[in-house]
Amino acid sequence: MTLKIDLQQDNLSPSQISTLQEMRRQCARRILLSTTLAASGHPGGSLSSLDFLLVAYGMIRHDPKQPRWPGRDRLVESIGHISPGVYAVLAEYGYFTEDDFLAGFRRTGSGFPGHVETIVPGVEWDTGNLGQGVSTAVGMAQAFKVRQQDNRVFCLMGDGEHQKGQISEAIRYAHKYRLDNLTVVIDRNHLQICGSTEEVMPQSIGSLYEALGWKVLRVDGHDYNDLFQALKTAYLNTSGIPIVILARTVMGKGISFMENKARYHGAPLKPDQLADALAELGFENSFAEWQQRRSQPVGTETIMPPRSDYPEVDPGSPILYEAGTMTDNRSAYGNALLGLAEANNIDGKPPVITGISCDLEGSVKMGAFHKHSPDGYFEAGIQEHHAAAMGGAMSCEQLVTFFSTFGVFAVSEVYNQNRLSDFNHTNLKVVATHVGLDVGEDGPTHQCIDYLGLLKNFYRFSVFMPADPNQTDRIVRCVAVEPGNHFVGMGRSKTPIITDEEGNPFYDTDYRFVPGKADWLRRGTDATIITYGALTPVCLEAWKMLQAEGCSVGVLNMASLVPLDSESILEAAAIGPLLTVEDHHIDTGLGASVALVLMDKGRSCTLRRLGVRHYGASGKPAELYAAQGLDAASIAREAGKLIS
Repeated sequence: MTLKIDLQQDNLSPSQISTLQEMRRQCARRILLSTTLAASGHPGGSLSSLDFLLVAYGMIRHDPKQPRWPGRDRLVESIGHISPGVYAVLAEYGYFTEDDFLAGFRRTGSGFPGHVETIVPGVEWDTGNLGQGVSTAVGMAQAFKVRQQDNRVFCLMGDGEHQKGQISEAIRYAHKYRLDNLTVVIDRNHLQICGSTEEVMPQSIGSLYEALGWKVLRVDGHDYNDLFQALKTAYLNTSGIPIVILARTVMGKGISFMENKARYHGAPLKPDQLADALAELGFENSFAEWQQRRSQPVGTETIMPPRSDYPEVDPGSPILYEAGTMTDNRSAYGNALLGLAEANNIDGKPPVITGISCDLEGSVKMGAFHKHSPDGYFEAGIQEHHAAAMGGAMSCEQLVTFFSTFGVFAVSEVYNQNRLSDFNHTNLKVVATHVGLDVGEDGPTHQCIDYLGLLKNFYRFSVFMPADPNQTDRIVRCVAVEPGNHFVGMGRSKTPIITDEEGNPFYDTDYRFVPGKADWLRRGTDATIITYGALTPVCLEAWKMLQAEGCSVGVLNMASLVPLDSESILEAAAIGPLLTVEDHHIDTGLGASVALVLMDKGRSCTLRRLGVRHYGASGKPAELYAAQGLDAASIAREAGKLIS
């Protein structure tokens, strides 16, 4: 059964209400069956949200035959645990069959996981961690504003979920940027896992939105005409003020013994209870029949492939920083970002390159980009959690999105947000400045020394650490052109230009950065120093010292840390001992990666690792490096020991 509601009508007709009531009956049956069959899941909230979902899909623009039709509106389920309700409604509207859903729900390898994921036709975003969906919806709404598209975005949220702080960040941002194409709908059933929302953590949700500048509509979440009128008002909203619909609902709505019972938030019915509930809905008990069907192999026919669209990007012309120049990599990043804007953000057209900062525009060198492309620059304030999640969503809407802040904020603080971007196959470009001990005087709280250890946990993030301004320029242009999630990190200090042995820029205009490919800055026959980033010039100083002592040592710049150039590591191991040098926690960085390559390949080689062995102090970077044995003299001494 399906339903199409005309936005121009004044009220729902008796026929439409009758249709919605029958659709609800069918969907409630699926919710109860699916969760009991799986012996897990969340039926209570699925039943309380059900009426909104049915009305919303009758009103928004969507096409079940083309789940990723570009003209569709977006409906993000922030409360991803109500997947039984979402799947039941999507089946009702024809995205897939009831058989697909009930036979596969929560089974290994099926297309119907326990929390909503984009492998399910009609699902827009992988959610599960509460508090993330509204930032995602804000990112989509912001993207449509940038691209001058009239798509609308709806986000279904829970009331208990509003105990998350990130939600306030997103609410503030949406008000600042006048996202009237965004509507939040709250399933206000006053219950969460541990009981009443008022007892677990009291708050006035409507007052929160009102205080932060939103328009609040309060409705009966089970009255179809109430929902229609509120959604119609939201859909036609052009006021510049985003709308939130606070829908008063009943947990377990429609099943007498489930209503207003917190236990059914996350507990399915037992088979005997299911029989009673189905009888109350007017259905025969088909549990045994479906249980038999679920003994068969799972079907995978419905599984959607990952998103694959990405805009065409002109990398622009590379900038050459001549030998002898002293500048910081972050300035080279700012210049490259401006070059990308000049090549792609054309007057009279929506921007292609967009940038997000968190009150650090000057420090991350986004100022020139902001001046050139004011419609593509977004100041999110000191709201890194929201900014990271929003950036991931924006990057999936034909925008090349750069999110820039300090390393401790871009990686350590927003690990979970980046993790969700990884799940969602986003195309986010995280460019972090002020990484490592090179941050210097700001002290250990701001010296990010765990970025590689954290980012290696993701399966869809690359990690690049340029050695000088020239390599920074090429890497930034590379990640702009390439889809996928990319992290580019750099220190704070000015750094010399890396040169070849003749004194010419090593990374000249002919150099093209290739992910997974390391660069032999120097060749040697006795041993190899493997390094990257801010310590590359220091390692070249050590190379000079060793050369003066008659030692032939190679220097391998591993700017691509994920993916890693295993072949070059094995080539170096065939030459002699290896010394890894890095401005990173010694046990989770490059040295650990090199050791794993050697182990996996069964290669025996002497390996010595130099890195950060304890939190740094507040001081000049050179002094901090020396304190951890990462100065040129210490590196040369360790290499000499390996050779002897």
